[in-house]
Amino acid sequence: MKFMKLGSRPDTFFSSESVRSVSSEVSSDLVVQVNGTKYLLHKFPLLSKCLKLQKLCSESPESTQHQIIHLPDFPGGTESFELCAKFCYGIKITISAHNIVSARCAAERLQMTENVEKGNLVYKLDAFFNSCILNGWKDSIVTLQTTKCFQLWSEELGITSRCIEAIASKVISNPLKVNLSRNYPKQETDKDDISGWWGEDLSELGIDLYWRTMIVVKSCDKVSAKLVGDALRIYASKWLQNVSKNLENDQNSRLLLESVVSLLPIERTAVSCSFLSKLLKAANILGASSSSRAELAQRIGTQLDEATVQDLLIPSCSCSCSLNVMMTYDVEVVLTILEHFMLQSQSPLTSPPRVKGRFERWHRRSRSENNVDFEVQESRCSSTFHSSKIKVAKFVDGYLKEISKDVNMPLSKFFALVEVVPDFARLDHDDLYNAIDNYLKLHPNLNKTERKRVCRILDCKRLSMEVCMHAAQNELLPLRVVVQVLFFEQARSATAGGKLTDLPNNIKALLAAQDDSSRPQGSLTTNRSMGQPEDQWSVWGLKSQTSNLSTLRMKLEEDEDEGFHGEILKANISKVKRLCSLPNRPKRMFCKLWSTNRSASGEY
Repeated sequence: MKFMKLGSRPDTFFSSESVRSVSSEVSSDLVVQVNGTKYLLHKFPLLSKCLKLQKLCSESPESTQHQIIHLPDFPGGTESFELCAKFCYGIKITISAHNIVSARCAAERLQMTENVEKGNLVYKLDAFFNSCILNGWKDSIVTLQTTKCFQLWSEELGITSRCIEAIASKVISNPLKVNLSRNYPKQETDKDDISGWWGEDLSELGIDLYWRTMIVVKSCDKVSAKLVGDALRIYASKWLQNVSKNLENDQNSRLLLESVVSLLPIERTAVSCSFLSKLLKAANILGASSSSRAELAQRIGTQLDEATVQDLLIPSCSCSCSLNVMMTYDVEVVLTILEHFMLQSQSPLTSPPRVKGRFERWHRRSRSENNVDFEVQESRCSSTFHSSKIKVAKFVDGYLKEISKDVNMPLSKFFALVEVVPDFARLDHDDLYNAIDNYLKLHPNLNKTERKRVCRILDCKRLSMEVCMHAAQNELLPLRVVVQVLFFEQARSATAGGKLTDLPNNIKALLAAQDDSSRPQGSLTTNRSMGQPEDQWSVWGLKSQTSNLSTLRMKLEEDEDEGFHGEILKANISKVKRLCSLPNRPKRMFCKLWSTNRSASGEY
């Protein structure tokens, strides 16, 4: 850090109670009062350099011994006034980035300019500021920080703007040179990861000065969006890391977050999805503006394939009016994020430009090739987004497993999240089943219609064998789901036993729709051979003559008051009967199942 020394005489200022005096053989003839402190000084050295004191002395009446001057609201208080007074006496003073702003403002207030005396304090301070402070990286930042205490003076004198321009120019033009001010070896500097030094240094600034500096840095378009994003991440991590519900009404933190959001580069790769998620979580806690939260939700949606389940667990601070309780997670914003993600597939690519004019015929073949390239590009983008949807669907089901544990989660919100994922994107339904099972356990007051609604999305063909075994004896599931599980388990058993050729065509088609790669390794035969007890609802349990159908009978009785649609009933009973025609023992179990006395009511 650079510094400037002025004067040569030793310090002769001393204090006596609340009075500061100068040790001298000449008695004082001037009293200056600054913020409650009285200075006993001499007119000659001060008035010869301070035009303001000259004017005040000429305006105030002289007393027999001392002339009294008042300096209310003096910039920098007693410290900066005393520094100016010592300069007038020729006493040694030291100027650095820490006190140059206060000294410059005080000198301006006292009008210590060249009009009064050549080589006055204003001239010397400006020369040091221009030649040393603005050329130093750390000096510029420290000086900029100190302007906050003298905001109006610093703005009027141009100190703030000049510091900002100097800092931004160093980041833009010669970052490696500035890097040396942090004592990092030059040979170890990575050009692609330089935000570690200037990002950390700038994070010391208050949000208003930081925002103005980053605006200048971004406006030049010479610093990559990735580096700007890294700098914003460093700043937000420093100032928002302790955000909690205790800071809900903290205006400074809210302003800081909204400012960081406004500085985010538009490029998709500038910041990570995890960082955006952290900002959105803080925005909810701090009650940030709806525009900031909407922008973050949209940004997360554009890169949702990078997210994790934890990124989507965004705390909710809104109270449900109907339930008069607080939900743990903000499901509404996650739905908004997913909507933005799905909208990406509907954004058409830009068509190849058409060539006009006399060269149109010459470019005809080239245009044709461009159209082919465009179609190939469009196909690749479609394929990539298809893969992204499958990836997003996987962790959305993981997210459903987490929010299903929220006892205050309304069925409408839960079901909306279940339905937002396209059917093709769910390669298996195991996580979805676990989420629905958790939700049913923690919401025992759901009626039959509501339970059927939440289970309607389940596809039994996409459940693993272990999950099917659990689902077949799950008392919380509607009868329709249990019957479907049993049906497809029997079909699987027939397929595994080499009986696929004996199956009716409609069952073969149902089985063909299932992805073979999603089937779990191994089979229940191993468990059986190991002597484990047979489950009456598993494939082998159903083949057993001792299989107990009490659970299913109970479900049948429970469902008796629910009307069957005749055509649907006939179609589904027909499927089961065709399966029962297979030459193996499970058919007798299904015949017995459907021969149970039951009125034609319910839903399959």
